[in-house]
Amino acid sequence: MTDKLPRRTGGDGDGPDDTPMERLLREAMSARAMRITAHDLRPAAPPSRRVRRLKPVYLAAVPLFGLAAAMAFGVLGFRGDTVAKQEDPGPAATVTATVSPSASPTAEPTPSESPTAATTSPAADPTGGSVTEAPVGAPSTTGTPTTTTPPAAPSTPYTFRGVKLKIPDGWRAVTEGAQGEGVRLCLLSPGAPAGAAYKDCDPYGAELAVYDAEPVTWPSMGDLDASGGWGHQPYCPVWGNPHPADDQLKSSPPVKTTPTVAGRPARKSQWQVTCNAKESFTAQMWALPKDQVYVTAIGLKSDYQAGLQAIVNSLDVSGHTSPYANDVSVSVAGLTAGQKVPNDGTPVEFAVTFKNTGKTNYDTTKAVVYADPYPGAPPGKKRTSTLDRRQGGAWSPMELWGLNSFSGLENGYPVSVAPGQSVTVNYRLTLTTDYGPGTLPLVMRLEMSDGAGSYRLAGESTVQLQVVAK
Repeated sequence: MTDKLPRRTGGDGDGPDDTPMERLLREAMSARAMRITAHDLRPAAPPSRRVRRLKPVYLAAVPLFGLAAAMAFGVLGFRGDTVAKQEDPGPAATVTATVSPSASPTAEPTPSESPTAATTSPAADPTGGSVTEAPVGAPSTTGTPTTTTPPAAPSTPYTFRGVKLKIPDGWRAVTEGAQGEGVRLCLLSPGAPAGAAYKDCDPYGAELAVYDAEPVTWPSMGDLDASGGWGHQPYCPVWGNPHPADDQLKSSPPVKTTPTVAGRPARKSQWQVTCNAKESFTAQMWALPKDQVYVTAIGLKSDYQAGLQAIVNSLDVSGHTSPYANDVSVSVAGLTAGQKVPNDGTPVEFAVTFKNTGKTNYDTTKAVVYADPYPGAPPGKKRTSTLDRRQGGAWSPMELWGLNSFSGLENGYPVSVAPGQSVTVNYRLTLTTDYGPGTLPLVMRLEMSDGAGSYRLAGESTVQLQVVAK
C-alpha cells in the first residue's frame, strides 16, 4: 500500500518527516520572523486623524485565509522536490507576524478576544464618536439620550375664597373691591398697561369668580349656552382699544367643550365676536358647575393663552365649600333645543316645571323666565315681543328682557315647592318682525331672597330657540 501524500523527510525523529510543502512554508515563516527587529517593536506614534477600527474577526481572518489557500495549492499537486533541502531552524519558526497584545501597545486584538466585548464596551471609541449599538436587552451605557422634563415656569401660589391657584410669572392679581371684598378676582397679564386696575380685566386679563351658590348675575351656567353669554353689557373689549359697542356687536354661537379642571368635570364655551363690523376678539369661559367657580377671559391677546391655560390647570377647589345646593330641577314642555320660532306674531305656548329634589322647603321662591340678548334682537326700546303667563283662564303680561338679579324677583311668579314636590307654570311667547334670524336663549329659573339683599338660585335651565323670519 502506498501513501497518497509524500512522506516527510528531515524530521526530528519524534514523528513523521515533513513534506516538501511543509518545509517550504516553514522556511518562509522563519525568514519573515528574522526580519523583525527591536526597532519594529517600539511604540508607534499616535495617529494624526481618526482611524476606522476593524473588528478583530476581520484581522484574524486575513492570515488564516492566506494559509488555507497555500495548503490547498499544495494538496492539489504542488511538489517541492526541486527546493534545496535545509534543516529546520528550530524554535525560531514559532514566532509570527502577529505579536501578542501584551508585547506592544499598538498590537491589534488576537482572534481569541471576544467580538461582543469590543462592540458593547463604552470605551470602544475614546474620541467620542458613535459606537456600535448594544445587543437587544442589554443596558446601554453610553450614547443614550436622556429625556428630561423642562422646569415649570415660575409662579406664585395664591388663594381666593378657598380656591387655590398659581399665578404665572409676570401676571398680577387685583381684587374687585379696595379691601378685597367681593366674589371676583382679576389676574392681569404681563401685557396689561402699567396702571391697569380691576376695571381693565377685559381685555387685559382673566377673571376668577367664586360663588357660594349658583349665581343670578354674570357669569352663570346659562351664559355658557347663549350666543351673547360671553358678556353682560354692550361693550367691545378689543385689545389696545376697549370701548362701548353699538348695535353692530355680533357673536358666533358658542363652541362648547367638556374639559377636566381641578380633577372635576367642567364646561367651557368659546365665542368669536365682532364689533362695529371691523374689530374682533375671542371670548372664553370655564365653569365648574358643582363648585360654582368660573374663569373668563374676554378679549385677551392670544400671546397670553399659555399663561391663561396654566392658571386654569392650577386650580384647586377642594378648599371651597358652598353652603347651598342646586337641588331644584327645571324641565320644559312645548319647547325643544333648536326649535324654530317665527317672528310673525304667532304665539308659542310652553310649560315650565320646577321639581324639588332636595330637602329644603322652598316656600318663598319665584319662577322667572326671560330672554338673553342675541345678535338678531333689536335695541331695547324697540323690543315689542311679549311673554305672557297664564293665571287661571287669563294671560298676564310679563317682562321678557332686561331681567337681572334685582328685577328678576320683582317680575317673577311666586311659587312654593316642598321637598319631593313640583309646580308647573304656563307661558306664551310672541315675537314680532323686529327680531331677525338667530339663536335666542330663553332662560327659566327658580330664585329666592335671603332677606339681606342677596339672591339664591335654586334651579335653572336654558333652551336655545331659532328665530326664523316670515
